[in-house]
Amino acid sequence: MKAVLLAGGLGTRISEESHLKPKPMIEVGGRPILWHIMKLYSHYGFNDFIVCLGYKGYVVKEYFANYVLHNADLTVDLAKGSVEYHATNHEPWRVTLVDTGAETMTGGRIKRVADYLPKDEPFFLTYGDGVADIDIRALLDFHKAHGKQATVSAVSPPGRFGALEIVEGAVKRFIEKPPGDNGLINGGFFVLEPSVIDRIAGDSTVWELEPLEGLARDGQLMARPHDGFWAAMDTLRDKNALEALWTSGEAPWKLWK
Repeated sequence: MKAVLLAGGLGTRISEESHLKPKPMIEVGGRPILWHIMKLYSHYGFNDFIVCLGYKGYVVKEYFANYVLHNADLTVDLAKGSVEYHATNHEPWRVTLVDTGAETMTGGRIKRVADYLPKDEPFFLTYGDGVADIDIRALLDFHKAHGKQATVSAVSPPGRFGALEIVEGAVKRFIEKPPGDNGLINGGFFVLEPSVIDRIAGDSTVWELEPLEGLARDGQLMARPHDGFWAAMDTLRDKNALEALWTSGEAPWKLWK
């Protein structure tokens, strides 16, 4: 089963780094956040990826084209012009990299990779800038059980500021960045039937507008709540927070060994 990863946006809110590389290639713990997302899928046995490229897509292509080179010991025989790899530390991944256009919207990117998707099985869809400890296998099982066209993981976003519990003017409890107002939002991890692509008109279609709104209106969109860890890397502050978690050795999304 294939996982489609959206990796073509500009990432303007984290321009400190995205002016040099696509947002999904910004590193956390020395690895692109895209790699972290793929490791999550791989942990559950899903290793076939389609990456939708746009802004500076060549950076993503070069990363995967040289992945084995950068993760192996090797002997370069200059006289023979040969390279021998030793102790390779590679992933069991098959990665299809598709240029979906620099200006294409999220829905249009999905439509552009339709020819790479099987016509008779669902596929995963995930944004290339967020991590979570979502049980991908349970998400798929939930999707298959309800029989609708689409499933989305629903998450409660973390609060941005610490909260005070005050009784008669006295602070009784301080809570550092509690969850938001208990409202659930699109967590960015989808399971979709191929038929949803028919709801996408073209390059200018935003996935989060007409297609998702239509699915909801038609009773074809189901949500599976996720109450574990979830974080989007929208700003440099978000990136630094994820980096701190990774450095501490307690990154909640690191389910693999």
